[in-house]
Amino acid sequence: MNPHHETDACVEDLRTALEANGITLPSLGIDLPTFAGTLPTRPLIALGNCNQTTARALISALRKAAER
Repeated sequence: MNPHHETDACVEDLRTALEANGITLPSLGIDLPTFAGTLPTRPLIALGNCNQTTARALISALRKAAER
């Protein structure tokens, strides 16, 4: 699998996991400039911006997961 497909799959897995916890990051996606580089690094995933309510929901979900 090439890095682009792996990154697409990772973004979709992250989107699904966030949605399972009631969280939507509208700007979630691949950081396109990382594909333009010549270095053999993995592309970055841009989590994007979110409002305070979404940030708090993300904090809550992460804290719950850390307690397990």
